[in-house]
Amino acid sequence: MSIFDHPEFDNHEEVVFCHDRDSGLKAIIAIHNRNLGPALGGCRMWPYASDDEALTDALRLSRGMTYKSALADLALGGGKSVIIGDSRTMKSDALFRAMGRFVDSLGGRYTIAEDVGVGVDDIDIMGQETAHVAGRGGDGVGDPSPATAYGVYKGIQAAVAHKLGHASLQDLRISVQGVGAVGYHLCRYLHQAGGKLVVTDIDVESVRRVVEEFGAEAVDLEDIYDADVDIYAPCALGASVNDETIPRLRAKIVAGSANNQLAEARHGSDLAERGILYAPDYVINAGGVIHVSYEGGTFDAARVRSHIGRIGKTLTEIFERAASKRIPTSDAADRLAEERFGATKLGPSVAA
Repeated sequence: MSIFDHPEFDNHEEVVFCHDRDSGLKAIIAIHNRNLGPALGGCRMWPYASDDEALTDALRLSRGMTYKSALADLALGGGKSVIIGDSRTMKSDALFRAMGRFVDSLGGRYTIAEDVGVGVDDIDIMGQETAHVAGRGGDGVGDPSPATAYGVYKGIQAAVAHKLGHASLQDLRISVQGVGAVGYHLCRYLHQAGGKLVVTDIDVESVRRVVEEFGAEAVDLEDIYDADVDIYAPCALGASVNDETIPRLRAKIVAGSANNQLAEARHGSDLAERGILYAPDYVINAGGVIHVSYEGGTFDAARVRSHIGRIGKTLTEIFERAASKRIPTSDAADRLAEERFGATKLGPSVAA
């Protein structure tokens, strides 16, 4: 199948396949749209079952970054990269330096940051080969995970206000699927706000930590969908909202940090038909990209926090648009983003 015929292609400007024999690097960099500015997006390292699965992830994630930056009021475009491999066993300085060289070859059209399987230390290694990195340690702004979590927390408040008529999270039951870097910090915010947590994760130690620190109730991986909760917060990998899980959800709200939460676009309509309010993922999880966008010069934490706080206002606008037009919130978010970045403007052809 030609990349142009790929179901997730969506007029991407550039797709680069990266291979470095000496380090074993196999990666894909996807730049979706740069109408608003250079592309910024994280790098995910994952043991994909096939090259096609990796390509699909890169294309979907990069598109989401275009929409995310547009609705986060950032002068940035959308891009993403994926490294094919197991982050627990395959990391090396040589691999990340090779990735840095590929990023540098793009001449600033794409800036790389951390994502699942890739941390601040890895970004610092890439930074030895390119200036086009964000979220570095040292003089950089560091790990964006707490910022992402804060944005999700503010988004959950907005969703609760719209759906339940009040902003307080006191005594609301919230299931958090995935309590790693972002999920842990989200649990902290929710606990401080009086929320009652139900959690799950493939990492037993991560679950133990939130149980001990925040009094969370732990459930098995599959049982999270059946939990009797007010809010379901997916904070692991994508596609957890699908044909199998939607009928099982007892939550009134779906709002979490995971990218590509809907397995297919039609699942936004399925949630709406069941009366479940969906906070579109690329809107609510924009705190991290907002955080790293302020890197360089004098980092003003208060200004960044204020910017992230506007996520709630944007979601409220989307909820109200969706209600007035009687469309799913996912469609309302897409339309608003496309108004901002000019979806009809096509960039240069794909280079593979």
